[in-house]
Amino acid sequence: MAAKTWTVIQAGSGGEIVEPNERLSVPGADGLSVTREVFRGGLSDGVEMLTIANGDLQIHILPTRGMSIWDMPYGERRVGWKSPVRGPVHPAFVDLGEPSGLGWLDGFDELLVRCGLESNGAPEFAENGTLLFPLHGRIGNKPARQVTVTIDPGSQEVAVVGVVEETRFHFLKLRMTTTIKTRAGEKGFRMHDEIENLSQSPAEMQMLYHVNFGDPLLDAGSKVVAPIKTLVPRNAHAAEGIGNWSSYEAPQPGFEEQVYLFELLAGDDGATQAMLKNAHGTEGALLKFNKKQLPCFTVWKNTTSLADGYVTGIEPGTNFPNPRTYEGAQGRIVKLGPGGSFGFDFELAYLSHTAEVEAAETDIARLQGDTEPQIYEEPQDGWCAP
Repeated sequence: MAAKTWTVIQAGSGGEIVEPNERLSVPGADGLSVTREVFRGGLSDGVEMLTIANGDLQIHILPTRGMSIWDMPYGERRVGWKSPVRGPVHPAFVDLGEPSGLGWLDGFDELLVRCGLESNGAPEFAENGTLLFPLHGRIGNKPARQVTVTIDPGSQEVAVVGVVEETRFHFLKLRMTTTIKTRAGEKGFRMHDEIENLSQSPAEMQMLYHVNFGDPLLDAGSKVVAPIKTLVPRNAHAAEGIGNWSSYEAPQPGFEEQVYLFELLAGDDGATQAMLKNAHGTEGALLKFNKKQLPCFTVWKNTTSLADGYVTGIEPGTNFPNPRTYEGAQGRIVKLGPGGSFGFDFELAYLSHTAEVEAAETDIARLQGDTEPQIYEEPQDGWCAP
């Protein structure tokens, strides 16, 4: 059987073509299917979700929220986190321009949300207090204008392709085309994001993959494992926990977040990886990406109470999540010529048993080799915004 492609969303010419709850599948690709749903009621009203079914794995994609991954259930395990935000939230209810610059948090509850494209860090203000750049940028709250689904029985693979644009008249004009793939039996997905400058003027952009995990994968004794070249605490509070940066405590009401900034080691081709494993090493989540595309790495620890959002972020990016102007001054931006483009490759896999966790640790140890990590006990100039 040949591969089959469906148009799920096409802005401006007929709207959604695949009806809600219609299951897309082809003979010869048993166990692989995609279903489109539309949420009704509350803050989720109108949010579109595509569910890729791949055996025991499900991947929930949110075209309405910049092609974010809401969560990734595997059997009875939900890979994701429980946010106090009852999402997924429609971008119409997220005021990115509200004066605090923190409106982005009103919609934050995904396993994977992209931060960018104009900026991706902390909010930044002009001297008169006017908001210049909101927290984590706008792309995660931009609905896709086009989405297609392809199921190929030959390769036993599903591919979802979405086009999201972050444009403003007189200002930035960027298009992101994302391709999310999973193959039969795979316990995760592979993703390629291509960012194109639609303008005939040069442009700059940033990207950060905010990948978030909570209970049950995150618990007391969970640990981040990564091949470290350099580690810097973001501020004095993070420096207080530098000795235990890689491990997690049980939920603590009132916990103040701690953030650590890294340069990772990688192979000659730039390939690197990082893992979060549970306390007993019986399950984990593995991120794979390329340091030549995403040279910066951030770990965000937010182990507050379960009710308040017990979560950690494992975040590869083009830069650290400092204010845009500071990161630009350090050269941590991607420059795009007129009509230019730049691509990012990212993989996320759920590790469902001890052998897979141990294999990932072995691969990470191989990248670490004999290199002793340089760990700073205080914030460093050029890494941490004042």
